[in-house]
Amino acid sequence: MFAADDVVVLALYWVTTFGESHGKGVGCVIDGVPPRLPISKEEIQEELDRRRPGQSRITTPRKESDTCEIYSGVSEGITLGTPICIMVPNTDQKSHDYSEMSVAYRPSHADATYDMKYGIRAVAGGGRSSARETIGRVAAGALAKKLLRTVAGVEVIAYVSRVKDVTCDVDNSTFTLAQVEANDVRCPDQEAAKAMYKAIDDVRVRGDSCGGDVTCVIRSCPKGLGSPVFDKLEAELCKAFMSLPASKGVEIGSGFTGSSMLGSEHNDEFFMEAGQVRTRTNRSGGIQGGLSNGEDIVARIAFKPTSTISRKQNTVSRDGEMVELIARGRHDPCVVPRAVPMVEAMAALVVADQLLQHYAQCELLPRETGCSPDTSIARQFRQHLEAVTAV
Repeated sequence: MFAADDVVVLALYWVTTFGESHGKGVGCVIDGVPPRLPISKEEIQEELDRRRPGQSRITTPRKESDTCEIYSGVSEGITLGTPICIMVPNTDQKSHDYSEMSVAYRPSHADATYDMKYGIRAVAGGGRSSARETIGRVAAGALAKKLLRTVAGVEVIAYVSRVKDVTCDVDNSTFTLAQVEANDVRCPDQEAAKAMYKAIDDVRVRGDSCGGDVTCVIRSCPKGLGSPVFDKLEAELCKAFMSLPASKGVEIGSGFTGSSMLGSEHNDEFFMEAGQVRTRTNRSGGIQGGLSNGEDIVARIAFKPTSTISRKQNTVSRDGEMVELIARGRHDPCVVPRAVPMVEAMAALVVADQLLQHYAQCELLPRETGCSPDTSIARQFRQHLEAVTAV
């Protein structure tokens, strides 16, 4: 995967996002979605509703319905195989809130670096550096998730695993979307969610912000996705996650904790179960040698505190003068709850693209006799589709 300006090129699955926070609208163009995939506007809207602003007291109060329209690439609920354009209008802009920021750089925000690179920027709402840009990613991810579910039974699901210093106790193999969506924080540990909510609300009333972690789990991922060297599956996922606003770190599997373990402690031993090669533990996080091994892929993404806060800070103006700034506008005191569908979208985009690449490279010609049958993604596809058809 590489990015050219605002085009995320995933070899076969291309996504271009467009629009500024306070422009007429935002959206995406998706190319590479296979034809004949059933998809409805309602399915895309469901994902967008999860990331939209104004959902609770601990998110930005900006009121946007984020209602999407599909302009191309879909006919009567079926993809055509041609570019899909999805548009979401902006309806609640308050550009005057950003007048002071036109001359003063918000600390830790993209104001200064955008000026350094382009010599011009969209001041209101942060322009392209606003998390509103992620609407296009979530819309594109909705199609990727539908493709993964339909073709291979893959589930991509994430939750808030830490806010500030509040952690939770969640079984990554069993938690459900219903449990995630049961509270405003999006943590399936309901008791921990209450403490997380309080932590966010406490910094909100003080005009401050906080960060946290999102854990993403990819279940039933086919074996063999990824590449052995430069385009390892974890490398592709890490770049995707790190392209999200406010993301600052990614762990796959045991992550940094694993670096302090011995090999005898960390290694995932293999065993056979129902004719399938499995691992007894999953410290590798579902990826070994850059390729998926069929176990749950587990990633943890760290998000920094929201840069824009309503407390007085020292900064520099565009003219190079030392000034004080109290940032105005509407911002999340903690981005983590709304980052959950964004993380899911980026994971789904990568896995969908890797699935398309793998099928094109490795499943066109017959495999050697004696090759372990569970390594054939084509076989897994057939079994899944037969099960779906039978239902």
